[in-house]
Amino acid sequence: MADIKKYPTPMLDVLEDGPWPSFITGIKNMRDNHPDERINNVTNGLLGQLEHSYETKMGYWKGGTISVFGYGGGIIPRFSEVGDKFPESREFHTLRVQPTPGNYYTTDMMRKLADSWEKWGSGLQTFHGQTGNIMFIGADNASFQHFFDEINDYGWDLGGAGPCVRTAMSCVGAARCEQSCANEHAVHRHLVNNFTDDVHRPALPYKFKFKVSGCPNDCQNAIERADFAVIGTWRDHKKINQDHWKAFVADKGVEYVMDNVISRCHSKSLSLGEDNSLIADESNCVRSMHCMNVVPKAISPGDDKGVTILCGGKRTLKIGDLMGTVLVPFMKLETAEDYEQIVELAEEIIDFWAENGLEHERTGEMIERIGLVNFLEGIGVDPDPNMIAQPRNVSYVRTDGWDEAAEEWFNRKREEKAAS
Repeated sequence: MADIKKYPTPMLDVLEDGPWPSFITGIKNMRDNHPDERINNVTNGLLGQLEHSYETKMGYWKGGTISVFGYGGGIIPRFSEVGDKFPESREFHTLRVQPTPGNYYTTDMMRKLADSWEKWGSGLQTFHGQTGNIMFIGADNASFQHFFDEINDYGWDLGGAGPCVRTAMSCVGAARCEQSCANEHAVHRHLVNNFTDDVHRPALPYKFKFKVSGCPNDCQNAIERADFAVIGTWRDHKKINQDHWKAFVADKGVEYVMDNVISRCHSKSLSLGEDNSLIADESNCVRSMHCMNVVPKAISPGDDKGVTILCGGKRTLKIGDLMGTVLVPFMKLETAEDYEQIVELAEEIIDFWAENGLEHERTGEMIERIGLVNFLEGIGVDPDPNMIAQPRNVSYVRTDGWDEAAEEWFNRKREEKAAS
């Protein structure tokens, strides 16, 4: 530990009060106890600048343009506007590193990453950033290339930053979750491997995100946050183990079951039989997952599994939050051809958006602007009644051309059935 002159931090000290862990305590620990004098100094400068920002109620980080050789993104530049006052943290760049599918790491690999970052950076890390990346916070101009070269040698790559395909995310999946309906990590890898160039070299109107959730619980918030959301689902009847169900009813009581399972079914498709068996109206099931989450031993997804693909989800920007619109109601993902099909669909969407999207416009905003029909025509996907953007909120609908559209849809389905 170096003997350094510490910047006073009376306002930051207040953030250590209370019952919850404080990030200030963590940075102070690096400043006071880390054996590397360089890290002591850079974290001291960081605390000094942060205290100054709290005092003046202003931020003093400005951006710039830096990248590792051959890449156009993946690093968030941070140059201090008060570098003369706090020279130790004059440059404090953040490197985004792509996580593993499902966020699986060995402790050996995590220690290896940490050792590399303490060697070249500030030692401060975040698992994970808002986009899903491992965030290595606090590199200067002289060190970020060396850090990237070192971790790249043992298998890691930078994530997306800027107007590009961003780092993909997938849930923990079938390895630990009984609700999984797809191979989430295979989908993740196929998409990332295909669009690696679009991740590293920003050339799109704005950011484009892939997220994969293995079931309709959507633990990745893909429907709300992803331009291309892949959600595991099933299209046959859910499986019910009546013995486990009746044991659950006997243990909890009928009143509890009615209040917490039956009455909370979103589509009111569940009822309780006279012998306390579970009766399910599968024609009205909307895959809300509530019953399966409460009684996973008794109720589970069906056997005919696949994925639903939605497009256009995003958080607030130009026109507010958007949920993804169903693009493909159901797709099997079992063969190599199936995975090629999902990659080709993503390629069509990105190519169409790259040509027709306005600057700083997400895919969902483009679809709102040009209309879903024009978007479907542009990517070569036929309209389908299951292409739902949101639940109906008015009882009045226009039915102009309904019969013709319905007949066209039925004809197409007959042709598909005959072809198969």
